[in-house]
Amino acid sequence: MIVSWDQQYRQAVIDLWNEEAVKEGYKELTEQTFERIFTANPYFDSQNAFVLLEQNEVKGFACGCTGEDLPLGEVAGYITCIVLAEDDKTDENYQGMLIALERRFQQLGKKQGDVLFFNPMLLPWYIPGTPKHEHNNAPGVPIESKLYAFLLQAGYVERAIECAMYLKLDGFTIPEDIRAKENKAAVDGYTVELFDPEKHDGVDEMLNGFNNLLWQREIGQSTAEGVPVVIAAYKGKVIGFAGPVIRQDNGRGYFAGIGVLPDHEGHGLGSILFFKLCEAFRSIGTDYMSLYTGSTNPAIRIYEKAGFTTVKQFSVMRREFV
Repeated sequence: MIVSWDQQYRQAVIDLWNEEAVKEGYKELTEQTFERIFTANPYFDSQNAFVLLEQNEVKGFACGCTGEDLPLGEVAGYITCIVLAEDDKTDENYQGMLIALERRFQQLGKKQGDVLFFNPMLLPWYIPGTPKHEHNNAPGVPIESKLYAFLLQAGYVERAIECAMYLKLDGFTIPEDIRAKENKAAVDGYTVELFDPEKHDGVDEMLNGFNNLLWQREIGQSTAEGVPVVIAAYKGKVIGFAGPVIRQDNGRGYFAGIGVLPDHEGHGLGSILFFKLCEAFRSIGTDYMSLYTGSTNPAIRIYEKAGFTTVKQFSVMRREFV
């Protein structure tokens, strides 16, 4: 029997997660982290979270979310997770949980189901082969999971493969060819360094050029408040960035993105920014960095040159409702 969410199931769902989801690399949940990720999340909908019961025992948990203000929010419902007990990972149970999620999406007027990195319910996971180094969200379905195989069977189309990449920073150095590229850019009037309001201006103008609300908020706030941001400047005017440079409590380096305005491409600034970002993280004692990139993104070569390796792959998936 599948029922809608009720707080009485919280501890049993946490126990299920810690038994089953952790097998696929997800981080364990406590009452506090379960509440933060799910029930206290502003996008949580108790009618879009479901529990599978067998003889009043919790055997499955599924959650989705929607939001008009989310990317694709007008048309898409986001699938956050479907977790089943080991002996209950049948197509029938997966199908029942998926139908419950999709039915709720359609009740809310959505035309498709998506599994992708815009989901605001962030599921942290452990990076394989590390001392529990973690990444703060999963951008899709792990391709080695049973849920991935089921969604393909259920008509979900794989739209992209996201490669999770990892670098331990203790041995990081900037290669000589990147230093040479930086020197050449300097001859053309470009500098790449930490933002300094006494030396640089034009941050808002640069951010407006990207039309990215996340970058506008995070980079604008960081530069205003003195949080380190690596920037590229042309004669003092900011035309690119990488950052912010934030060491999280778990030792991971957090940054929102990297961008160079189109009028200033062709000088190798993206590569220089990225390597200088890694250097900035190491300089503040950051243990490691992790990031995502599409499997077909040419930038993957830059990351590999810096020493990053692919440690896990996630599938971005979609099904359009008939």
